[in-house]
Amino acid sequence: MSIVRKVKAVEQLFNTLQDEINQFRDVTQLSCLTGCGKCCNKPDINASTLEFLPWAFQVFINGQSAEYLEKLENDKSGICLLYQPLSIVSSNNGKCSDYAYRGLICRLFGYGARRDKLNQLKMVSCRQIKESQAEEFQKAEAAINEGLSIPIFTAYYMKLTRIDFRLANTIVPINRAMKIALEEVLHYYAYRPLPKKNRHSA
Repeated sequence: MSIVRKVKAVEQLFNTLQDEINQFRDVTQLSCLTGCGKCCNKPDINASTLEFLPWAFQVFINGQSAEYLEKLENDKSGICLLYQPLSIVSSNNGKCSDYAYRGLICRLFGYGARRDKLNQLKMVSCRQIKESQAEEFQKAEAAINEGLSIPIFTAYYMKLTRIDFRLANTIVPINRAMKIALEEVLHYYAYRPLPKKNRHSA
């Protein structure tokens, strides 16, 4: 499968996920806190290479590969390169600098679930949502175990493996995932015609 087809397949998966998240949010009224970036401001986030292939592809066609490779190679913090704190006073307030191309882990966190040892679905969310929207959160957890549809982490990562098994199973720290994805695109186009630049964001 070509890089372009893989990128389109991942973007289609992201669109499906967004539809499911929108439906879940409409029912539960849960939402991230405005301006909060605490979940991004962590050095221990892992991601698959494949989920950042759309990001790497648009970086490549925009002629920014060398710039981003240098940044990723020089990274020491481990915090996602795309995260931009809004203030030097509090790094927990911030935003994604390339939100349309964020990874699957970024999309699922806060609106996805995993099964516990008792096979019950438990939302994977942050303390801020659990505390500031406690009533809505508790109702949502009860509802998902009574049949309310919610994105499930394992299901979406399994769907990634159907697009590219190797890249989907390359789970590494997030900046490393972006670097490998970018190198994958560069290697693919080393001896192939360059892709067209006029593409739509995810």
